[in-house]
Amino acid sequence: MAKVLCVMGDSGAGKTTSMRNLNPETTYYIDCDKKGLSWKGWKEQYIPSVNYTKTDFPQIVQSLLVWLNGKKLDEKKQPITAGLKFRVVVIDTINGLMIADEMRRCKEKGYDKWQDLAQSIYDIVDYALTMRDDLTVIFVAHTQTDHDDNGFMFTRIKTSGRKLDKITLESKFGTVLLAKTIDGRHVFETQANLSTAKTPFGAFGEDEKEIDNDIAEVIKRLEDF
Repeated sequence: MAKVLCVMGDSGAGKTTSMRNLNPETTYYIDCDKKGLSWKGWKEQYIPSVNYTKTDFPQIVQSLLVWLNGKKLDEKKQPITAGLKFRVVVIDTINGLMIADEMRRCKEKGYDKWQDLAQSIYDIVDYALTMRDDLTVIFVAHTQTDHDDNGFMFTRIKTSGRKLDKITLESKFGTVLLAKTIDGRHVFETQANLSTAKTPFGAFGEDEKEIDNDIAEVIKRLEDF
């Protein structure tokens, strides 16, 4: 079973930048926002058709995951193994998939389109959980902060449609990191603090409720879990 985690946060909170120290030789980047990455030199590291794909179609993302899992077959029904060299997959962001699908079908009426949207996102996350053991799959997501009448705030993954709200995507991830900016410094929140952030018990100490936003370092820390 692959290690599957989520990095969530507002725009500009450092979600994409946190991927800067991943090894591009063993990382495959799926850019669902189609905006490129956020550090100097990324175009030399992530090359289309090599380790980088720009798409907001859930079906293409699903197909890429099957290829990265070594399950895609050629015309002779033989496994295509080229994707097996990758150890990390980044899907940035799942909201890019949701919004693009919603916009493409905005003129459609009825409940079916929302069911289809929820199904496509759920299938991608659910399939990631079944992928090979030596793979880490990172989902990047935007957040929304809900306020009640008493001023209570709670931050969670932003979703499109009530069906995905009911699923509670955070429940599918063993690790959910909240990207934040504090005094000009980008950090990850590792434990729930009016949010759905969480990490495995013992992975980070009580004094590490906020850590540097380096996802490569986080993966090292999670190797034992």
